[in-house]
Amino acid sequence: MILSRNDIPVVVVNCKLGGLAVMRSLGPMGVSLHGVDSDAGASAFASRYCRAKHFQRLELQDAEQLFDTLLNISDQLGRKAILIPTSDDTSLFMATYRERLQDRYMFQNNSRELIEQLISKEGMHGLAKANGIPVPDISFPQSFTDIEAYIDNGGKFPVVLKAIDGTRLFKRTGKKMVIVTSAENLVQSFRELDEPGFPNLMLQEYIPGDDDQIFIFNGYFNRDSECLAGFTGHKIRQFPIHVGCASLGVQTRNQQVEDMTIKFMRDIGYQGILDIGYRFDERDGLYKVLDINPRVGQAFRMFVAENDLDVVRTLYLDLSGQEVPVSSPREGRRWLIEDLDIISSYHYYKEGSLGLGQWLRSFRGVEEAMWFSWRDPKPFLQMLGGLLGQFFRWAGKGITAPLRRSVNKA
Repeated sequence: MILSRNDIPVVVVNCKLGGLAVMRSLGPMGVSLHGVDSDAGASAFASRYCRAKHFQRLELQDAEQLFDTLLNISDQLGRKAILIPTSDDTSLFMATYRERLQDRYMFQNNSRELIEQLISKEGMHGLAKANGIPVPDISFPQSFTDIEAYIDNGGKFPVVLKAIDGTRLFKRTGKKMVIVTSAENLVQSFRELDEPGFPNLMLQEYIPGDDDQIFIFNGYFNRDSECLAGFTGHKIRQFPIHVGCASLGVQTRNQQVEDMTIKFMRDIGYQGILDIGYRFDERDGLYKVLDINPRVGQAFRMFVAENDLDVVRTLYLDLSGQEVPVSSPREGRRWLIEDLDIISSYHYYKEGSLGLGQWLRSFRGVEEAMWFSWRDPKPFLQMLGGLLGQFFRWAGKGITAPLRRSVNKA
């Protein structure tokens, strides 16, 4: 794929795994890419395509400083640039500061109210339900008393205990959700994850099924909420297992998920890149929405068309005034995150759900990995060094818990 113009620079805000994928999507096309992050070890900063690194904290309490940093970058560039966020916090920042940023940057222009609804599990649930999108049953315990009431009233198990604001819980505990299998397990998990005085947990109906029943839609919507590119696929393995991100996934056509999502986004007036996940519930034959990410998802390179179009390239074409070509999804394309898939594969093996032959066959059709690239090797070497360091530190202890530090560095 060749751009008719590549002179508009791009500023990537948050340079973890999603940022690295953005660099590798646009960098080979000659686009000038700049990264913003507080972590000198952020994976996108190691990419050969990162033209300049700008160090700035990205927490919402530092929003004014981030705004000033973006103004300084704009002054250095000397022209209007495209701004791409890769996290919930940075998406919310852009929506909050959109009127102050629009003279300097082009970006997916959604209201703060809409982004707040989409990134909050409670807000997302209400918005989906109001628009006729199937959702799992949920409740919102405000205190331990509500947990006791759930148990006393014959609450069903297993049940998913998860964060309303996943970023907030992950920063504090390293977890976003757990599957609890008994009343005792629920009590223990709630006490571990609860933040007294700041309710941030919900109970979500557990939908039975394997990981390959979790479907992903990845798409780009223009300023009129028209879908210019839409892809679907499903997870094969997750990290952490059964509750995490896709460590191995495959692009497969699911017309029902695609049609439902496109209508949903048109109805709410959404603009920009979208990453949304559903679980198929075989009990009633419905696809039920689990998560909505109003931004680039780290797995977006799972989804590539026959003409090499992806959602980031679609955004660049649209915002730079270029025609977006009609594209057909590349069916069967597989993609993985190497370090996370090694760990998740070990845990699937330990639970007895993954054998050696099945594991080897699962890599057929892998066309691209998150870390490895012949054209851009430094991020992979950086990851490999960190992974080996972790392994040697844990030698003799066994791999008994997810590599939290690996996720933070990703």
